[in-house]
Amino acid sequence: MKLRVAFFSLLLSLAACNTTSKRSSVVESTTTQTTENFKYWNWISVGNKKTDAEFEAHFTKLKKYGIDAILVNTGADPLLLQRVAPIAKKVGLEVHAWMFTTNRPGDSIALKHRDWYMVSRSGKSCFDERPYVGYYQWLSPSHPEARKHILSLVEGLAKVDGVTSVHLDYIRYPDVYLPIGLLPKYNLKQEEELPDYDFDYSDASVEKFMKLHHKDPRKMENPAIDIEWKNFRLNEIKSLVGEAYDIVHKHNKKLSAAVFPYPEMADHMVRQRWDKWKIDMVLPMIYYNFYNEELDWIGYATKQGVTDLEGRATELHTGLYTPKLSNADLKDAIQMAKDNGAKGVAFFDDYSMTEEQFEIIKASKK
Repeated sequence: MKLRVAFFSLLLSLAACNTTSKRSSVVESTTTQTTENFKYWNWISVGNKKTDAEFEAHFTKLKKYGIDAILVNTGADPLLLQRVAPIAKKVGLEVHAWMFTTNRPGDSIALKHRDWYMVSRSGKSCFDERPYVGYYQWLSPSHPEARKHILSLVEGLAKVDGVTSVHLDYIRYPDVYLPIGLLPKYNLKQEEELPDYDFDYSDASVEKFMKLHHKDPRKMENPAIDIEWKNFRLNEIKSLVGEAYDIVHKHNKKLSAAVFPYPEMADHMVRQRWDKWKIDMVLPMIYYNFYNEELDWIGYATKQGVTDLEGRATELHTGLYTPKLSNADLKDAIQMAKDNGAKGVAFFDDYSMTEEQFEIIKASKK
């Protein structure tokens, strides 16, 4: 599945104007990780077109260049995962089952149920009117059957032998605010929560909220300032993660997730407060280019997330977007993650990494 790749490519086409930003010094460190216990991850999509020998050749290459773990997107297909996982394990890679969670584009089961989908404040359902891009088809975590379906996919992946964790991606609501670099593409100014991008006003969500708080968000003059309404949606994602955690641990697996750069930002942009989740590992996507930030923002965001997780067992591994990182910047970015307390770095690569970048990664492990 290449949807995530397409979206990030679109983002970066607008953030490219920031490539001349100067490289700054590393943010003051919290805890420097040693190379020995610092994990290197790689996000990768797979399908049925490659042969087992082709998979083994690519996985062997990843291992050769220092990758320890792969996050494998099979479209939540446990049969494909059953095929791929042993090949990766054979060459010494840890396997994590990467899946789209509340955003379920083209889900053949979900598409039979219009009422499972999130609805915007302007009344538009993700079933047929999607915000921003065509593959934004968001299921409501408040609909019991939609939630049950999502968790069934989690369990299907958790049952596969050789998998270390189920990895939740798009475990949130649609973007209330887009990264600043993308706004010109849609001729948008998002200085407040706009009705077309404020979700979830579906019947299932509103009815569940009203039972708790005895007020209707559809009738609020300014729902953005109603703390109970915001907190309700944060808690819907939190509870979904908690249920997924219990399921995967029942099968002796761990739970990990790809999340927005740091908790306060994730809360603001996508109703995602991941420092409060019951989860084993988070991989914040600290793609500084998307936010028109400079390179040292990687250290800042890493440190913020690590600080917010203090006292919790959750590990933080910094996510890096390699297509727009020069060799020098990639080397510095890895070091910033180490110096600011991350337990590892995850590369969003999906077959796009250059040989020079692989050499930088390998050298950084020495």
